[in-house]
Amino acid sequence: MIPTVALNTSAHIPQIGLGTFQSESGKIADAVYTAIVKAGIRHIDCAWIYGNEVEVGQGIARAISSGEVSRSDLFITSKLWCVHHRNAPKALQSSLDNLGLDYLDLYLMHWPVPLNPEGNDPNTPTLPDGSRDVDKNWDYLKTWRAMESLVKDTPKKVKAIGVSNFSVAFLQDLLKLDNVIVPAMNQVELHPLLPQDELVDFCLSKGIQLTAYSPFGSNGAPLLNLKGVKKVAEKHGVEAGNVLINYHVKRGYCVIPKSVTESRITKNTLLVNLDEEDLAELKKIPQEEGFKRFVKPNWGVDLKFLFWR
Repeated sequence: MIPTVALNTSAHIPQIGLGTFQSESGKIADAVYTAIVKAGIRHIDCAWIYGNEVEVGQGIARAISSGEVSRSDLFITSKLWCVHHRNAPKALQSSLDNLGLDYLDLYLMHWPVPLNPEGNDPNTPTLPDGSRDVDKNWDYLKTWRAMESLVKDTPKKVKAIGVSNFSVAFLQDLLKLDNVIVPAMNQVELHPLLPQDELVDFCLSKGIQLTAYSPFGSNGAPLLNLKGVKKVAEKHGVEAGNVLINYHVKRGYCVIPKSVTESRITKNTLLVNLDEEDLAELKKIPQEEGFKRFVKPNWGVDLKFLFWR
């Protein structure tokens, strides 16, 4: 059984989920069905900008129609994209329609960067010089207020709200809002080369759960070849990927490895009881290899993260 952790809403979220970013079109529905019915995964992470919510929804529908699970057994997350900051209700409904669902368990602000909704591209508008067309007449704090209204005004459509790609500084500003709803989640890049201990400690101290994306280091999965990861894997007789996934489980938050391969999806659920010696070995990695962030879009906005450049 995949362990769960509690959100500040008292809901529980499975620590190991299925990520769907850049999952191959035509395969994602089968992957979601496999994850739920064959691998026992109950936590599915998606986003409007991934462009595959319809296929994710098809996989969810097949799993439910199989009789193996009901909707209430699943924890489904999606995200508000940057061009939709001014219209959170419409964005939420778009994701629900794509997924074929009545509600989301968690809805995240994908990035704290509003983009011009009337720009030259419906997804990632740019200025003539090629830089991102940031909506300078709006800010992410207004977006959060709109998201708070979602859980107050339409609680049947979204159970909890949270953020993604928020640094400590951005969270501190958000938490200064009057009568703020504390985010239930902050989804960020986390792995042994980017442990972000300060951010993790801050979030957990405020009752904000975390989800780690890119646990293998994004494209090419470079972390699978790290000496320290291999050493721990050999000790336990498991694959490097299992060590990287269980690194997050041991630290007490969620992780969303992505795959469309049945054998890999199933292997990713293997629980490995990493001990303090293992964590110490993994903690040494950035000292030897250097800290590295793999996901760092050039928004033209200082998000106040360490190791961004």
